[in-house]
Amino acid sequence: MVDTARRNTGVEGVAGGVGVTALLVAAARAIETHRPDSLAQDVYAEHFVLAATASKGWPVHPKEVADGDRDPLWGRFARYFGLRTRVLDDFLLRSVHAEGVRQVVLLGAGLDARAYRLDWPADCVIFEIDRQEVLSFKHQVLDGLSAVPKAARVPVAMDLRDDWAGALPGAGFDPSAPSVWLVEGLLFYLPPAAETYLIDTVDRLSAGGSALAFEVKLEKDLLAYRDSPLYTSTREQIGIDLLNLFDLAPRPDSAGRLADKRWSTAVHTPFDFTHRHGRGPLPEENDALAGNRWVFADKPRP
Repeated sequence: MVDTARRNTGVEGVAGGVGVTALLVAAARAIETHRPDSLAQDVYAEHFVLAATASKGWPVHPKEVADGDRDPLWGRFARYFGLRTRVLDDFLLRSVHAEGVRQVVLLGAGLDARAYRLDWPADCVIFEIDRQEVLSFKHQVLDGLSAVPKAARVPVAMDLRDDWAGALPGAGFDPSAPSVWLVEGLLFYLPPAAETYLIDTVDRLSAGGSALAFEVKLEKDLLAYRDSPLYTSTREQIGIDLLNLFDLAPRPDSAGRLADKRWSTAVHTPFDFTHRHGRGPLPEENDALAGNRWVFADKPRP
């Protein structure tokens, strides 16, 4: 089935543009999974990478990275994604186990396999929103592995530029119940107005007791980092020019917008969690990660 996925048109959903960045993250998660000091485990990640023509020849194991952690892409950047995966895994599991939330919404779910690999309460429902092509490829690979989700999983085939909010209730989403929302690695690519619309929509659909995590960049001029090791290695090694994919317009203050709506917010650098876990990327010169922030927000209960 995995070999079939190589030939299926569903692969086109991850064959170019923003879609191929899902394969980049999957490769990073695969490498992280095989590290002796792994921060996160995703046994499905390497199968996505091996199944797609766009990622042919990419490493999925640390032993396949000649320079190890010195490699800006498959070392430092991959470790960043491993750290992000761990931090956001912890956020989701804390929300469902400690806070009792039972609806999880993954916006721009990509090749996220959390429904299959995390320890969910039996009555939890995970909604995955992404384009049909991406979900089709994902299903082909996971079905070929006979993978079984650990909670109810509801794929919602929608482009986030369309009325995904209108589609959620028809898929079984209950806006009167608390939800936990994850927007992982998506907002960089959206125009500012689309980011604001997404944040406002999450607020509108969130009952008290809901939680949200998302990632943003604070730099006013991303092009100032064009020659950074991270962006240079990504262009040269796998042909992905992230700066051509990012929306370069000034970003809105989404954390501040949520605070104005009475959400409590916490904004962290990734390096905060590097120190917390004892491994992960540290700041460096000309650092394309310098402006990255991970935002966590909670909507108060009535």
